[in-house]
Parts: sequence; C-alpha cells; structure tokens
Amino acid sequence: MLRRLYDWTLSLAARKSAEWWLAFIAFVESSVFLIPADVLFVPMALSRPERSYRYAVIATVASVLGGIAGWYIGYYAYETIAKPVLEFYGKFDEFEALRTSSGIGFILLMLVTSGAAHLPPIKVVTILAGVMHVNLALFVVSAIIARGARFLLLAWLLRTYGEPIRGFIEERLGLIAGAGAGALIVLYLAVKYTL
Repeated sequence: MLRRLYDWTLSLAARKSAEWWLAFIAFVESSVFLIPADVLFVPMALSRPERSYRYAVIATVASVLGGIAGWYIGYYAYETIAKPVLEFYGKFDEFEALRTSSGIGFILLMLVTSGAAHLPPIKVVTILAGVMHVNLALFVVSAIIARGARFLLLAWLLRTYGEPIRGFIEERLGLIAGAGAGALIVLYLAVKYTL
C-alpha cells in the first residue's frame, strides 16, 4: 500500500495541476500525511528548473500552513484527532516519550531537524508543539526557517546541478542532513547539561 501511495504521489508531478498538488501534499505532510513533499518537489524541479525556487516557496508556505494545522490539532484536538493519527502511523509511543521528556527548546530543535532530515517526522513535531503549547509565533518563525531552508537548498541543488544531483539527493542528502541534525542535538544536550 505504501509503495502505491508513493507512486501515486510521484505521478502528480506530470500533471498541469502539479503546483496545487505540491501545495496540498506539503500541507498534509506537516500535519497528517506519510509521504514527504520531496517526492513531488524533486521531479517537478528537475522537469522545470527555472521554476525550482517558485516550487520551493509554494512547498514552504504550504508546509508551514500545514504545520500550523498540526499545531492546532495538538493544541485543541489531541485525544480526538492527534492520538488516532499517531497510532495509525505507529508513532504514538515515540510521541509520548518525546512529550514527557521534551522542553520547548528541544521541540524547536526537533522542528529544525525534522525540517532538514525528517527526523522525527514533521507531523509528530507539529502536533507535539501544539500539545506542549509552544508559542505559535515562535513555532511559525521556526517552521519557516526549517522548511524554507530545506526546500530552497533542494531548489538550488536541482537548479544548479540538474539530473546528476538527483541520485545524490535521493541516496545521501538524508544521511548528511541526519548527521547535521544529530550534531545539533548533541550540541543542544551539551549546552543544556553544562550550563
């Protein structure tokens, strides 16, 4: 089922309505959807490199709006919407562990790491931010920076290097971003426990 969903999402890149689909996928990815917007963003930017930055802005705006929706779900509808969504994706236990051990600073750090490397998935972080009552304005600014940096970096790479960079992005960008995210977490913990 997951592979069919992935293939369907990828097929949307060839449609005339691809920009609308990109916005929709980026929006729902940030609150409830499993497939990342990159699946649609990368082929769109490769097929029309002159529009890659436009696509990055569309994906960023929609992703931040979806993040706000996730925040509201966590803030106002944890039991009725958030908990069943997290259970459906098998992320409830991970979520509860994060919920009981996280402060606002760590949530904002996770927002950056999720924006960069999908670690943890963005929907988990946006819902958690709402549950933990993270200031909405601070959340929005952090989401713009995190998601915008990711999509603009991808746009720059795809526009500058085109098809040859696709393999690198698909195979290694997650590892590199994950290593960077890991370094940020280690730095955060070092600062937290030494001060």
